Amino acid sequence: MGMWASLDAMWEMPAEKRIFGAVLLFSWTVYLWETFLAQRQRRIYKTTTHVPLELGQIMDSETFEKSRLYQLDKSTFSFWSGLYSEIEGTLILLFGGIPYLWRLSGRFCGYAGFGPEYEITQSLVFLLLATLFSALTGLPWSLYNTFVIEEKHGFNQQTLGFFMKDAVKKFIVTQCILLPVSSLLLYIIKIGGDYFFIYAWLFTLVVSLVLVTIYADYIAPLFDKFTPLPEGKLKQEIEVMAKSIDFPLTKVYVVEGSKRSSHSNAYFYGFFKNKRIVLFDTLLEEYSVLNKAILEESGVEARKDGEGDSEEIKANVKNKKQGCKNEEVLAVLGHELGHWKLGHTVKNIIISQMNSFLCFFLFAVLIGRKELFSAFGFYNSQPTLIGLLIIFQFIFSPYNEVLSFCLTVLSRRFEFQADAFAKKLGKAKDLYSALIKLNKDNLGFPVSDWLFSMWHYSHPPLLERLQALESSKQD
Repeated sequence: MGMWASLDAMWEMPAEKRIFGAVLLFSWTVYLWETFLAQRQRRIYKTTTHVPLELGQIMDSETFEKSRLYQLDKSTFSFWSGLYSEIEGTLILLFGGIPYLWRLSGRFCGYAGFGPEYEITQSLVFLLLATLFSALTGLPWSLYNTFVIEEKHGFNQQTLGFFMKDAVKKFIVTQCILLPVSSLLLYIIKIGGDYFFIYAWLFTLVVSLVLVTIYADYIAPLFDKFTPLPEGKLKQEIEVMAKSIDFPLTKVYVVEGSKRSSHSNAYFYGFFKNKRIVLFDTLLEEYSVLNKAILEESGVEARKDGEGDSEEIKANVKNKKQGCKNEEVLAVLGHELGHWKLGHTVKNIIISQMNSFLCFFLFAVLIGRKELFSAFGFYNSQPTLIGLLIIFQFIFSPYNEVLSFCLTVLSRRFEFQADAFAKKLGKAKDLYSALIKLNKDNLGFPVSDWLFSMWHYSHPPLLERLQALESSKQD
């Protein structure tokens, strides 16, 4: 009786109170679910202290222990930062942080001579203040993650000066994109009439395509140094492989990722007949700054100890070395190009745009509901930007969670398909060894809780990928 009475009481509440309560309840439900999953995975990190038998050939006990401790530290950090984030979000909602910031933005506009009729101007000030608040509250967490956790486990390569300069640069570049795009989007919604959602969707589609096109040529070089891969065997082999699958490659770049972190990566970008490949220097054995340092250090050891220990020193260098050999780099690229050849990139764009269109359509249906605004403290005005924030971030949150899970499942499927494509290119053996090396270099922990990995992993667990490659490797 008590439970039904409380449910009846909830339904008797005004609509805006019900909406606000449901948003808070769902937010904490998701948080508790994520925490439950993280604790399951944390138990794996704590209890799996020895290399399991099936991983004996893949990982040595020293690397296994290093990755276990790294992931334990990351999970502790994730717990506290997640708790802070949830409490901060709840307090902002409970104490009317959003309407307060909107009023503050109006006051700033008033000082500059802009009245309430300049809603788009006020919206831009609101966005600037909101992103500034987010950057400042996130800064201590980012500093701790970079200079304590990543530093402790040997990944961080940044100085404090580099980090702060980078953070300021990121903030400025974000504003240079966010503010003009937002003002145009708000203007389109204002003047678009009954079918504004179609124009708004088309506008965001164009913006996303432009950003994808210019990102690597104009935005990424503001943060990292890109240099063309020099002529040589690796470049030739990449070009031959690209040609064999009709990939319209125009340039291959090496990015100096080692300046900020020793994590490694590779990707391709571009539209139509203008594709480029980007390799992180940390992925390439012969480019790795860490390898050069290890070789120099080993050279010193050899000079100190004489020639007797040269075999032991060579083994030590091989064990510590970072990155992949040329054949393994080609296998990783074979996997990446598989995503292109199998249409994964196009499929992801189509899914993203269908979702975007649906969201704008539902936004058009809901934007006139005053109770949505009242629920978050906007009783006398219904600013378009606030409508976008409420509907996209809060009202759509259950849908967003379901979509995110479905995309994670699809992503894992795509990864297996891309691995199978690399197999067809005859790269199974090299991809097998590359995956092991990359897992070791990035201190990935190869044991995972089934529920945690099902919900979170966009890539299949290492062992599953290796087992899928094993059959053709033996063939």
